[in-house]
Amino acid sequence: MSRSTKANKNEIDEPLEKKLWKVADKLRKNIDAAEYKNVVLGLIFLKYILDAFEELYQKLKEGKGDYEGADPEDKNEYTAEKVFYVPPSARWHWLQGRAKLPTIGKDVDDAIDAIEKDNLSSEEYCQRFMLRRSSISKALAA
Repeated sequence: MSRSTKANKNEIDEPLEKKLWKVADKLRKNIDAAEYKNVVLGLIFLKYILDAFEELYQKLKEGKGDYEGADPEDKNEYTAEKVFYVPPSARWHWLQGRAKLPTIGKDVDDAIDAIEKDNLSSEEYCQRFMLRRSSISKALAA
């Protein structure tokens, strides 16, 4: 077995915790420690929103029980269940497909913007937009 094949096999077999720790170390090198927590917490919250959306999306798509006849692309379905609606350009599979691109930081920021636009009132959105514009794209671009 070649050296690169062994390295790839070890990465695949590596526990999730070790992979996450390596990514965190890589990210920590690029940003100030005080800002690091904001980036990480923002990404964790984004993943939580995306997971909650995906879970409800699948239930709506199946259309069983209380969800019979529901439209998985209708924002009101998510509002009724107290789940953020996530537009297609902000969904996990879309972000995951762009993970190795140099624009991933901007893509994550754009995803957060799209989620905020679709779920917050205009006033709330404007306030949050002005406060948030710096950390994630700068950190991931470094």
